[in-house]
Parts: sequence; structure tokens; C-alpha cells
Amino acid sequence: MANTNSAKKRIQVAERNRLQNKNYKSTVRTLMKRCFAACGNFEKEPGEEAKADLQKSFNAAFSKIDKAVSKGVLHRNTGANQKSRLSFALKKVIK
Repeated sequence: MANTNSAKKRIQVAERNRLQNKNYKSTVRTLMKRCFAACGNFEKEPGEEAKADLQKSFNAAFSKIDKAVSKGVLHRNTGANQKSRLSFALKKVIK
């Protein structure tokens, strides 16, 4: 257990940051899954509505990945890798 006030505060700050980072990572994973699901839906039933849904989920995932990288939650190479996976899936479906 921490003895000094500064050590106690560092424990609190570290826990707060851990929870925020966990939330960011979870959100990124969820948005990526939604984007892959939208790709599957568009592949099964191509249409304007499915394409709009796909583009919306794609943009949301890209935005959240970029924010996570800028805040230091994800390493920039990890973010680039995830964005590459999403782009590849999108290009494969839309052609």
C-alpha cells in the first residue's frame, strides 16, 4: 500500500487512466466488428441503404481509431494495422 500522498494520487490517476483506456479499446473493437458486419450485410444484399450503413460504420471506426492513437491508448502501428484491415474489407466488398 502507498504511504505518501503523491503515491496514493498516482494510484488513483493510474486507475482512472486504465478505465479510460479500457473504454477506448472496447469501443474500437465494437466499431470494427460493426464495420465487418456491415461489410457482410452489403455483400449479401447490395443496395444504397446498406452502402450508407457501411460508410457510416467505416467512418466511425476510423475516427475512433485515430482518436485512440492520438491519446496514446493505441500504438500508431496498431492503429494503422486496424485501419488497413478495415480498408481491405471495404475495398473487397465494394470493388
